[in-house]
Amino acid sequence: MKPFPDSSRLRPTPSIKTSENPRDAFALFLSGRGLRVTSPRLAIFDAAYERKDHFTAEDLLVDSRKRDPEVSPATVYRSLPILVECGLIREVDIGRDHKYYMTTLRQNTFQAQLVCPDCEKIVEIDAPFMEWYGKTVAEKNGMQLVSQRLQVDAHCKDCLKKHAGNT
Repeated sequence: MKPFPDSSRLRPTPSIKTSENPRDAFALFLSGRGLRVTSPRLAIFDAAYERKDHFTAEDLLVDSRKRDPEVSPATVYRSLPILVECGLIREVDIGRDHKYYMTTLRQNTFQAQLVCPDCEKIVEIDAPFMEWYGKTVAEKNGMQLVSQRLQVDAHCKDCLKKHAGNT
């Protein structure tokens, strides 16, 4: 099987090298695209980068405003695609009316999500087979893999206990 020329887009490793100072690399990423490095953007970066769990745009707004009260919802919503593009965070769509986000700097392999349909708790699990599987299936059909995801809906322990108590 020959490698795809643009397979780097599929790897979970961020475009910002983890050996670099991520904040400085983010500032360089902004500058390289002709965008200003502003206090609100850096506050949004800091808030996102410090999160260890999944977060929504609203969560990011609240956390960012703790660092800089001038952060606006519009700036958060405009910054999220930039953070995704530079590889600092990834978007997690669980089929609801809002998206979740997760930092990628600590991620070494493809991730799959276990999602509780009741409370929307998301658990990330390593799924290193995904890259091989996606590329193999696409190649066998004369296609080039662009993206893929694996999501399993499963009731979490807390919701199972609540359901058991209601019956």
